[in-house]
Amino acid sequence: MLNDFKTAFMPNWCPGCGDFGIWGSLKNALVEKGWGPTDFCMVYGIGCHGHMVNFLKSYAIETLHGRPIPVAQGIRLANHKLPVVIVAGDGDTFGEGTNHLVHIARRNVQATMIVHDNQVYGLTTGQTAPTAQKGFKTKSTPSGVLEDPVNPVAIALAAGATFVARGFAGDIPGLTKLIVQALSHKGFAFVDVFQPCVTFNHVNTYAWYREHIYSLGAEHDVTNRASAFEKALEWGPRVPTGIFYQVEKPTYEDQTPQLIKEVLVEQTLPPQNLTSLMEELV
Repeated sequence: MLNDFKTAFMPNWCPGCGDFGIWGSLKNALVEKGWGPTDFCMVYGIGCHGHMVNFLKSYAIETLHGRPIPVAQGIRLANHKLPVVIVAGDGDTFGEGTNHLVHIARRNVQATMIVHDNQVYGLTTGQTAPTAQKGFKTKSTPSGVLEDPVNPVAIALAAGATFVARGFAGDIPGLTKLIVQALSHKGFAFVDVFQPCVTFNHVNTYAWYREHIYSLGAEHDVTNRASAFEKALEWGPRVPTGIFYQVEKPTYEDQTPQLIKEVLVEQTLPPQNLTSLMEELV
């Protein structure tokens, strides 16, 4: 039930913020999966998205900026029976956290990552994010962004993620379905979500996305990585959403010998006599 995830706090996002759509879609997906607040763990980065830690009841931790991924990996290794969902921002993920994304993807750790992609640092009042389009004007780039933007979908594909998708916060039914599929995937699932920032991004609005995005149809082969890359590089009059790539490979946890017998957190460690070791160091 949706009420199972209710907390004592109401969201303090700006009216119309795309975070509301992602929050609602995630809760819908959790209900559809049949999960309760104690059946999974949320790991948040720092940003407007991170306030969701107060608005969605679950096991959860809000980490340092750019560092939700290593924390999530630690949780998975400590208890690989507990599903982990990472919620991060585009600045969080592609400013300080890109290295972590590359390695969790290539390891294929069992985790779902949902990125709020609004092209700005909203919490710090509107500076340009790594996903911002060239020429985009913000208070930190008043003459326009000089660099080309990072491509979240292409980066996830190149790093080896086994599930790569893109959604839109303004399409709650569609985003709910994508998140359910990501949560059900065996391996690392990456979902980039176009999330309008109504306060600081007046270019990529709800209307802009509705005019430009389209859904990848059944004719797209999700097992074809080359085709997924081709679609990931589309940007202009038509921008694709949906599942770009999905294959199944052994997870990092499946290949870790220490996790085969039992959950790491439940394993016992007999007392050890460290006298001889300490004497070597004295």
